[in-house]
Amino acid sequence: MEKLPVKSWAEEDRPREKLMLKGRHTLSDAELIAILFGSGSQHESAIELARRILNSCDNNLQSLGRMSPGDLIRFKGVGPAKAVTLIAALELGRRKTAALPGSTLKISGSEDAAKLLTEELGDLVHEEFWVIFLNRANHYISRQQISKGGLTGTVADPRIIFQLALQQKATGLILAHNHPSGNLKPSDADIRLTKNLVEAGKVLEILVLDHLIVTQNGYYSFADEGKI
Repeated sequence: MEKLPVKSWAEEDRPREKLMLKGRHTLSDAELIAILFGSGSQHESAIELARRILNSCDNNLQSLGRMSPGDLIRFKGVGPAKAVTLIAALELGRRKTAALPGSTLKISGSEDAAKLLTEELGDLVHEEFWVIFLNRANHYISRQQISKGGLTGTVADPRIIFQLALQQKATGLILAHNHPSGNLKPSDADIRLTKNLVEAGKVLEILVLDHLIVTQNGYYSFADEGKI
């Protein structure tokens, strides 16, 4: 049976028109991706292409967000333009979720801190080390990536961390890095690094309040576990 191109569908069934007529919340994930793609191929509509990609990752947007341009281009019908458009859209969604209301945000515990970084770190396939900088009242100043590593580790230079803290007049720090393996248990290297940074912070009167290990399924807090 010959498949009808999207342009020949009823207007209310076309993704763009459906969004305009009924609102963005009425569209499925595949329809939203189809809008980004703009077109499919001679043998497959943009929606069918989007569904095929989603099916490959069990319709899990977190898994989709971990795909690289190379992963996406392996799908027939996806070229570099479609791949980077989809990745850019997913990154915008991630940044929107992680957007902050500025210095009015107060970090009262590990859960508040984890919310700031789970979207950023939880679905990465490599390790990254981040620091949240706080003022004396534990209000958020900024968060910054310190380093990016491989599959099993990254390096955090104390000199960079405390230099950034001094530049921002921060009096408190929350360290964080991810474990792509999903293992929440801190390694011996994690424990040593945390101890060294806590001691260095005491000299500069900058408190290291916590160190979070973030995964897709949760987080580990050194402070909650009494390790700081």
